[in-house]
Amino acid sequence: MKFHQDRTIANTVSGWRSGEIVVGERVMRNSFILTAEEIVTPWSGRSVATLTLEDMAPVLALAPTIILLGTGACIDFPGAELSAAILARGIGFEVMDTPAACRTFNILVHERRPVAAALIIETPSGD
Repeated sequence: MKFHQDRTIANTVSGWRSGEIVVGERVMRNSFILTAEEIVTPWSGRSVATLTLEDMAPVLALAPTIILLGTGACIDFPGAELSAAILARGIGFEVMDTPAACRTFNILVHERRPVAAALIIETPSGD
């Protein structure tokens, strides 16, 4: 799915399909963290089932006011302890499927909001 042509200098998601996300012209095939200014890769977040606060440390270090967690093709919520630990820091934490997280990220970047997206890209079985 192609989103739209972006004319800003900030990082935005220009496309998504199963197994990859396109940031500008860069194709990402492994989970990563995205802000308007940075792409943090590799990122240890591979699945929501195993996601820990330690996995989220690189996202938290970027000091966003909002974290979007893209959980893959389907929405999947992390454990309540992880969500509570992030919210206790006064950071908004939204969990959604990865395509929705990409769209929301683009909107918030265009609004110049300090957002970070932690995007899980599912790898096909056997990889």
